[in-house]
Parts: sequence; C-alpha cells; structure tokens
Amino acid sequence: MSRKIIHLDMDAFFASVEQRDDPRLKGRPVIVGGDPHGRGVVAAASYEARRFGIHSAMAASRALRLCPDGVFLRPRFEAYRAESRRIQAIFRRYTPLVEPLSLDEAYLDVSECRACRGSATLIAQRIKAEIRERTGLTASAGVSYNKFLAKLASDMDKPDGLYLIRPGEGEAFMAELPVGRFHGVGQATEARMHALGIKTGADLREWTPEALQAAFGSRGAFFHAIARGEDPRPVRPVRVRKSIGSETTFSRDLADPEQMLAALRPLAEEVLATLAAKKLCAQTLTLKVKYHDFRQITRAHTGVRPLAGVEQVMDLLQRLLARTDADRVPVRLLGVTVSGLQPLEEGTGQLTLF
Repeated sequence: MSRKIIHLDMDAFFASVEQRDDPRLKGRPVIVGGDPHGRGVVAAASYEARRFGIHSAMAASRALRLCPDGVFLRPRFEAYRAESRRIQAIFRRYTPLVEPLSLDEAYLDVSECRACRGSATLIAQRIKAEIRERTGLTASAGVSYNKFLAKLASDMDKPDGLYLIRPGEGEAFMAELPVGRFHGVGQATEARMHALGIKTGADLREWTPEALQAAFGSRGAFFHAIARGEDPRPVRPVRVRKSIGSETTFSRDLADPEQMLAALRPLAEEVLATLAAKKLCAQTLTLKVKYHDFRQITRAHTGVRPLAGVEQVMDLLQRLLARTDADRVPVRLLGVTVSGLQPLEEGTGQLTLF
C-alpha cells in the first residue's frame, strides 16, 4: 500500500516571525542573518527581499548592495524555536510519525490518520489552517506517496501553497522536471548531468543503474530510483536526542573559507542556544562538510571541559575547517553538531552563548 506523506515547510520562517512580531516590517524586505557591514551571511529572506535576488547563504554585504533599503536583523533563535515547538505540536495531533528536518520543516506520515476521512490532502489543508490560526504564519505543503516527491511538491506553489502528486503520477511528474529542480542535485551535479545529456527526469530514466553508478558513484542508485518516482525511505520520528545540530545547504557552492566561517557562526549560535534552553552542556563538537560532488566528511574535537561559548566554538570550527579540503574544493553544505550531552549542573564549565 502506498504511504501518505506530507512535507510541511514554513514560508520564509525566520523573516515571517520577525514581520509578525513587528507590524512595521509588513511588506518590507527583511533579511535575517549576520552583519551586512562585516562577514555575515543571510540566514533567511522575506519574499519581499527575494524579489531583489537575495537568498539564504548569500553574503550579507552583497544583500545590502542588492537592497540598500532592506531591514537587516540578527536571528532570534529562541523565538523561532518556540514557534517551531508550537507548530510541531500541531503536527503530532494528527500522527506520531513526525520527522523534523529543521526548525521550519518536517515530514509527516499520515497513512493511518483517520482525520478528514483519511485524506492526506485534507489533513494538510487543516494543518495549514491551524498553523495560520495559532501562529499567524503560513506554511506550504506537499502531499505524495513518498518523501522525495512530497518535498518536491511542497516547493511547487510557494508561499502558502498545497501541491499533490498522486500515486501513479510520480514517474510522469519526474519525467518533465529539469534535473536542477531535483532535491539533492546541486549545481555541480546538474552541470555534470547536462554534460552527459541528462536534462530532465525522462533523460535520467534512460540510464541503467550500472551506468549511473559509474558516473555518479553511490548516488547512482538514488538517481535511478527517483527518476521513476521511487523512494522507500520511511518517516523516522526523533525519539532520543544524543546530539544537537544545525546545518545549511547553500544554493550556490562556497569556495571562500572566510565565507564558510561566517556561515558557520549562526549555526553555532543556534546549537548553543538550544543547549542553553535545554540546560545541557556538551564536550564534543563536530563539523560536517559536504563538497560540491556530494563527498561528505566530518571533523570532530572532544575537550576535557564542556564547550563554553560561541567564540570558543568558532575557534574550534576554524581549526576543524582547516583540516578539510574546503580551501581547495567548493562546499555545498556545512553543519555543526555537539554531542556528549549532560545536564548543565553536572558539567564542569559554564555554557554561555556570548
């Protein structure tokens, strides 16, 4: 039996929270992120700001040049986290099978949900309405029979959209889609596919698993499956937290280590804010780097004393980044994770964000 999967994605989440909390920002281009006069990076941009070509992971200084009248705000992660908890509580009213991907998006498996006569589309409509009513924010939803298609669908009609890909429609949907729109296909992979004559899902479907593996390594089997609208991955609820992390995938690969460090700072701040909110401390810091060709590595540091502040963490991240190929190979994703968690009162150091 086909699953019923919903992917919910909040619309310009950080910026939308800021516009909701300060009515003076309604209709204005809001850019949440680092210092535009320094080495800051855009974490989120309102739809008004996106009209100027501003997007996440862009250097904040460039965003300022594109939109001199934009409103630049530092992130308020605790406010975003509070809204995320309220939103996820709504999700869990419909199913225990909720897999959060970040503060602003999650997969839901509603295959066994009896609300709305078991219709995943009607459930998604109701969840969207509840989010708007309870938080004043909008979300876009994708509904399909697997995770990959549901995530693609949620991006088809933003903002405040709802898009359905029914069982039996997945292969035809993928056939017409340019490979650059595939979730998980970055600019470098798209260029490689184009060089091989693969422009759409229909082109990709012509390749055998063996040929795709030869061209793309372990990703070949994944590409072979999604070209046919197939994705067997289940929704995996998070039960026991052994680590806390945050990561971001860049719309354009980064080649400058200084820009990477600037992008790592808001991730570090978010992770430390979560630790503080949960009254935890951590002893291991892990840097995750995914290169433009999807090779992925991690570098970790475990100290004698718990991590104690964003400046110490940034110093460690700089050292860990120096142990990668980031100064020679473009990077498409960076992540920061802390582990070795313990209650703060049992730690030997004081956790502070600044």
